Parts: sequence; structure tokens; C-alpha cells
Amino acid sequence: QVQLVESGGGLVQAGGSLRLSCAASRVSGKITAMAWYRQAPGKQRELVAATQTTGGDTRYADSVKGRFTISVDNAKNTVLLQMKRLEPEDTAVYYCNDWTFYDWKDSEYWGQGTQITVSS
Repeated sequence: QVQLVESGGGLVQAGGSLRLSCAASRVSGKITAMAWYRQAPGKQRELVAATQTTGGDTRYADSVKGRFTISVDNAKNTVLLQMKRLEPEDTAVYYCNDWTFYDWKDSEYWGQGTQITVSS
């Protein structure tokens, strides 16, 4: 059972920057993709950014393009989310997510979430 542990959340003023980190442990098989989702109060969870662990394909929500950057360190099974020019609308709980291929099947895992609050 893969475990994902996020770090780096907190309170920041609008226009500021934060970096989230998520480390995967107890990995059997290969992590094929890692991503960040977020969920604001009263809203559905949404994809923020995702990346494949090979090939480098990345995707971003339109609302964060040009401000957020996702990167992965395959050797450490870690995914980072660099966030710049944060806006109050970015306030949410951010969740790390990965897909791991093992024993001929893909399984999805989630972290516990980390709160980001952007003050205006």
C-alpha cells in the first residue's frame, strides 16, 4: 500500500509563493503518474496539475497555468508543486495523488491533504 505524505502548506498573502512536496513510500511496482488536486469548501475536488513519471507529459488546470509548476523526482518518488502569484481563489486543501502499476494493474493513491490559505 503506497503512502503519500504532503508537506509545505500554510498561510500566505496574495501574490506570494509556496512549494508543496509529496513523498511516496512503501511503493511496490512503478509509479506512472503523480498529480495534485485541490478542494475548496463547498466545491468538488479538481485537478490542479499532473505529470507522467516518464516522458514528461504535464497538464495544468487553466486557472493555474503560468503560475504553478509540477515536477517529479523519480529517484525519490517525490512530486513537487511550485506555486507563484498565489490568489485567494487558490485557497483549498491540496491532495497528492499517484497511479502505481503493480502486478498488471494500476492503483490510485491519495495523500491526507494539506491546507493552503491565501489571504487578500
